[in-house]
Amino acid sequence: MVVEPSDLELYAAQELIAEQMRRKTFLGVVVQSEQELRAGSWSGERVFKVHYNANLGTAEVGRLLEVVAQHVGNEAD
Repeated sequence: MVVEPSDLELYAAQELIAEQMRRKTFLGVVVQSEQELRAGSWSGERVFKVHYNANLGTAEVGRLLEVVAQHVGNEAD
């Protein structure tokens, strides 16, 4: 099944995340801003929610996010 970008516009972010979490083939995390970003860019600090399903344990999620944070930190240098 091919999903067109216009099809995704019909669903709320929370519905899309819930669908992803239900999939047994999903192995990863979804990082979601607690507040919706309505402007083109943000300033200041943000609070994020991390979603993951039973395919990863909390320790694995922590390690994955740590690796991502290191990678992002290296990109900023």
